[in-house]
Amino acid sequence: MAKAKQKKSRTPARKKAASKKPARKAAKAVKRKVAKKVAAKKIIVKKPVKAVRRLAAPTLVKAASPKVAAAGLEKLHDLIAQARKAGADSSDALFVEGTQVSVAWRMGAREKLERSEGHDLGLRVFVGKRQAMVSTNDFSRQALADLAQRAVAMARAVPEDPWCGIADPDQLATSWPSLDLVDPKEPTAEHLLALCEEAEDAARAVKGVTNSEGADAGWSRSHVAIVASNGFAGAYERGGYSLSASVIAGADTGMERDYEWTSAVYEKDMMDAAKVGRTAGRRAVARLDPKVPKSGKAPVVYDPRVSGGMLGHLTGAINGKAIARGTSFLKDKLGKQVFAKGLRVIDDPHRKRGLRSRPFDAEGLPTTKRNLIEDGVLTTWLLDLASAWQLKMAPTGHASRGTSGPPSPSAGNLSLAPGKLSPKKLIAGIKSGLYITDLIGFGVNGVTGDYSRGASGFWIENGELAYPVSGLTVAGNLKDMFLHMTPASDLVYKSGADAPTLRIDGMTVAGQ
Repeated sequence: MAKAKQKKSRTPARKKAASKKPARKAAKAVKRKVAKKVAAKKIIVKKPVKAVRRLAAPTLVKAASPKVAAAGLEKLHDLIAQARKAGADSSDALFVEGTQVSVAWRMGAREKLERSEGHDLGLRVFVGKRQAMVSTNDFSRQALADLAQRAVAMARAVPEDPWCGIADPDQLATSWPSLDLVDPKEPTAEHLLALCEEAEDAARAVKGVTNSEGADAGWSRSHVAIVASNGFAGAYERGGYSLSASVIAGADTGMERDYEWTSAVYEKDMMDAAKVGRTAGRRAVARLDPKVPKSGKAPVVYDPRVSGGMLGHLTGAINGKAIARGTSFLKDKLGKQVFAKGLRVIDDPHRKRGLRSRPFDAEGLPTTKRNLIEDGVLTTWLLDLASAWQLKMAPTGHASRGTSGPPSPSAGNLSLAPGKLSPKKLIAGIKSGLYITDLIGFGVNGVTGDYSRGASGFWIENGELAYPVSGLTVAGNLKDMFLHMTPASDLVYKSGADAPTLRIDGMTVAGQ
C-alpha cells in the first residue's frame, strides 16, 4: 500500500521523467539495430571494397549432391507420368538447377557483385509424329500437371514432323564415366574480388598501361537431369571458374586495348591471376603505334587465342542439320580429304575436367571420344537423332538442348592435334606475312566456305614479329585454308575448342 501510495504521490514531472527512461533505452536499442543494418548494407551493397590484400579462403562444400540429383530425377519421373496420363505417346524432360557468382573490379574498387540462383524444367511430348515443347520454373504438382496437359494439347495442334522422336531403349547409355566436373570448393565473393584485384594491379603495373577496363571473375555450378519415357534417367553436376582482365595503353587517339582470360573447372587449374594481368598489360602496350601494310597474298599465322575458331567453322560445316538441309560447303566431303595430310581433329566429351565434357548427350545416348578428322580425312558428321534419321545414318551422341527447344548437334571438347614445329620455327621461314592476335566480325559463308574477317596483330618480316598492325582484312576459302594448314606444337587446353598456333599459306591480306 505504501509503495502504491508513493507512486500516486509523485509529481507529474517525476512521472514524465520516469516514463522516459525505458523509452530512451528502447530508442537506443532501435538505433543500434538500425546502425548495424545500415552498416551491413553499406558493406554488402553500396560501399566499395577498398583493398582486399589477402585472398579470402573458398568455402568447402560437397562436390555433388545426391539429394539434388534424386529430387530432380523424381520430379522428372512424375512429369513423364503426367504427360503419359495426358495422352502423350512418348516424352522426355530436362531439369536444370544452377548457382552463379560474378564480380568485377576496376581502378582499385569493386564495380559489380552478383549472385543468382535458379531452376528450370523443360518437357517435350510426342503425339504420333507431332511434337511440342514447354518449360516452367513453377515446380508445384498442379503446375506440372497443367504443363503436361498444355504440351499435349499443343502437340495435337501442330503439323507432323517425320524426323521427331526419342531413342530406342537399346540405343541408350546405361553407364557413364565420372568426369570430375565440380570443384568441391565454392568461392566467397571476397575471394573472387581478390583475384580480380590481383589481376588488375598486375596489369596496371605494366609500363605504358594508362587505363583499365577492369577485371572480371566468375564461378558457377549447375545440376542437370534428364528422364525419358523410353527408360532413360541420368543426372550429373558441372561447375567452373573464370577470370579476365582488360586494360588500355597509350593516350588520346593512340590508345590500344588488349586482354587475357583463363577458365577451368577447378580453380587451381586456372592461370595465375597476376599472370593474367601482366599478359593483358604487355599485349596492350605491344599494340601501340600500329601500321597498315600493303595488300597482297601472304602467309597468315593464327595465334592460339584465335586459332580455335577454325574448329568452330569445321563443326558448323559438319553439323547434321546443315548436311540434311544441304547448306554446308562440306556436304559431299564425308570420307574425303578436307584437311592437310597428317592432321587430326579430336572430339573428346570424356576429358577429365573438360569445359565441354558430358557423360551422355541430351537424348540419353552415350558419348564417346572420336577423331572427326583422321590424317586429313573427314570421318563423320555430328548427328542427333533427328538429323541421323533424316540422313539414314546412326546417331553419334552429339545432341544438346536447353529447356525450351528441341535437341541439335554440338561437339564436346575439340582440339587440333599439335604439330612438330615450335611457333618460332613455324614463323621462321616467313619473309613477309601476318601474325593474327584478334579477329573482328563473322564474315564466313557456311554454304560456300568463303572467309573474310577483320584482323589485327603483328607483321612478320624475315621470320620475326616486326611491328603491330591493324585495320586489315584477311580473306580466303575454308576449303583451301583447311588443306593448307600447318599446326605448331603449342597446344593448350583452354576454351573447349583449342588449337595450337596455325600457319596458312596463300591468303589474301587487304591493307592499304
